[in-house]
Amino acid sequence: MSQTYLTQNKVAIIWDFDKTLIPGYMQQPIFETFEIDEPTFWNEVNTMAERYKERGYTVSGESVYLNHILTYAKAGKMPGLNNKMLRELGKQIEFYDGLPHFFEELREVVKSKPEYVRHDIQLEHYIVSTGLAEMVRGTAIAPHVEGIWGSEFIENPLLPGYLDQDDFEIETDDIISQIGTMIDNTTKTRALFEINKGSNKNDAIDVNAKLPAEDRRIPFQNMIYIADGPSDVPSFSVMRKFGGKAFAVYKPGNDKEFEQNDLLLQTERIHAYGPARYSTESSTAMWLRMHVHKICQRIVADREAYLAKKVARPPRHIDDKEPPAPEAEPSLEQETLEFES
Repeated sequence: MSQTYLTQNKVAIIWDFDKTLIPGYMQQPIFETFEIDEPTFWNEVNTMAERYKERGYTVSGESVYLNHILTYAKAGKMPGLNNKMLRELGKQIEFYDGLPHFFEELREVVKSKPEYVRHDIQLEHYIVSTGLAEMVRGTAIAPHVEGIWGSEFIENPLLPGYLDQDDFEIETDDIISQIGTMIDNTTKTRALFEINKGSNKNDAIDVNAKLPAEDRRIPFQNMIYIADGPSDVPSFSVMRKFGGKAFAVYKPGNDKEFEQNDLLLQTERIHAYGPARYSTESSTAMWLRMHVHKICQRIVADREAYLAKKVARPPRHIDDKEPPAPEAEPSLEQETLEFES
């Protein structure tokens, strides 16, 4: 039986991280701590795919930076780099104007009207990033989100024969040595479907399982995805295809990023774009608040229409002077309901 009236009253705001919530890349505190030249590191990363190709290897250009961080750590250029340190370094990350307060401001929108409260509409924030999940968990914005997707490292990989060991020590001071999870711009779309189906909240729901639209935890039409540009086209496309909203941001004053966003709009990749400025009066904040209101209004309208359709009228007294109403032929839907009851 459909549970549409009782569910699907949640709104999801899904955020990219680098150059969306912060001006640059989250790895900057790592480079500063270990006195590594950041431009040199990224120049090496940007040429690695081609260099490996010359050697006969095929590597992912989007995620090769993770292996390069491991190489730096193993070479002693990032001594002691482990997950605990990554989380501590995350505390140094500075956000764009208005954050993290704006996350709570959007939550207040779903409490701002009696009808929203009556339908118990809730808003959830998620971060889906190709960056390092452990660093995001250490930031000031982490307490304001319901879930974080990002790449992760393993410090102490299980060794051959570990199944035969009853007990083995876990040394928490070891450096990172393997990639545990890799998120790239294509696999970000998997996170969107996990949020959509609710598999991030319920382990019994596999993200690849077929699930009717009315049984999904958060419909795409209740989602807004915010990111900084062309690399997020796969996620923008998913949002547009299934009825969600796609919004791009650019660094305030950056003509090149502004032009990129405008091209995304002209090619119908996104619905709108604005500066990565989240103070109350900014155009970006105004657009997001407006569309959260629109989602809430549609949720209210859909749920009330559903209720009106499903709840039968109560019996009433018949006026003898009233001519009897003609008996209508039952519709196919009515007949089906009678057989099911």
